[in-house]
Amino acid sequence: MNEKILFVDDESNILDTFRRGLRKRFTVETALGGKEGLLRLRNSGPFAVVVSDLKMPKMDGIQFLCQVREMSPATVRIMLTGHADLEAAIASVNEGHVFRFLTKPCDVGTLVKTLEAALEQYRLITAEKELLRGTLRGSIKVLVEILSLVNPEAFGRSERIKRLVVSTARELRLRHIWRLELAAMLSQIGCVSIPEDILSKKYSGQPLGPEEEQIYGMHASIAVKLLGNIPRMEEINDIIAHQSDAYAGDEAQPMGARLLKLALDFDDLEQRGLSREEAIGELRDHPERYDPAVQTAFERAVYFEEGFLPKRLPMRELLPGMILGADVKTVSGLLLLAKGQELTELVLERLVRLSGTYGVREPVLVLTPIH
Repeated sequence: MNEKILFVDDESNILDTFRRGLRKRFTVETALGGKEGLLRLRNSGPFAVVVSDLKMPKMDGIQFLCQVREMSPATVRIMLTGHADLEAAIASVNEGHVFRFLTKPCDVGTLVKTLEAALEQYRLITAEKELLRGTLRGSIKVLVEILSLVNPEAFGRSERIKRLVVSTARELRLRHIWRLELAAMLSQIGCVSIPEDILSKKYSGQPLGPEEEQIYGMHASIAVKLLGNIPRMEEINDIIAHQSDAYAGDEAQPMGARLLKLALDFDDLEQRGLSREEAIGELRDHPERYDPAVQTAFERAVYFEEGFLPKRLPMRELLPGMILGADVKTVSGLLLLAKGQELTELVLERLVRLSGTYGVREPVLVLTPIH
């Protein structure tokens, strides 16, 4: 792993000294002043460690490291100054969450030991994040697989909207897209407690009565309760809880919920039999419901998805990565997999087993990427 260290100072000769003295031990980059440092962090990151001078014009070290913390929370921050200022040291630790405070001139031995300790701290932070992310993904994978077994229609819907949410997030160049992906995957998990006849009507595009609509509308709060015991799920739960909310014109509604709202409404329209163009037109007729920036990106994402070629294939020719273009049913009409689901090795193995037991209607309509 290439762990880079960024030095930021307003004096180029000091930066040259750092670069020459440390380049044999560490991967060092430099930036002249806070503004250039933020640009370097944005364009060349991530950096394991950032070392900043305190006294710099226009943007001092405390202001700079506060912004570093916002942009890259895992980056370990060190303050270096020629002024042994106790108040500045306290402020840098409290506001910038600085790992160490060093005074100039700082001998090479002390600086090297500090940088090694900072790199070790960075490794601990990133290792914990990866462990938590892996645990989270594992827990969610189990939940989603249960959903696919218990209710293939709900699972198919979550797969369809997941692709739209992720594509839109990429159009918007959002960070932490994996959280939005997980929120989309889990957005329908509460449907396990909704009566099957209501779900069948909803997913086939039939209108629900007032009481049925109320019962179906409970699935988001049920999902939040189901997921409440999984650690570090607060942001994802917040997205799921607000997935049906219309855009209020402010930042109160999570960005992920704005994406989900559009994807879900679009999917509803498609399930009612509208074409993509008709569904987009219907969404445009209600601009008050959606974030305009998200809606523009969403439309680009929808039309990008048209780069798929429909094919009808026998079971033996199905491959991982293909997307179902229609429901897969047994010869007696039992739904096995819903339209929009991506085929994985696990799904294909299950389909082969079910085919041997019940028989599957062939050929299967799939969408394959156009290269």
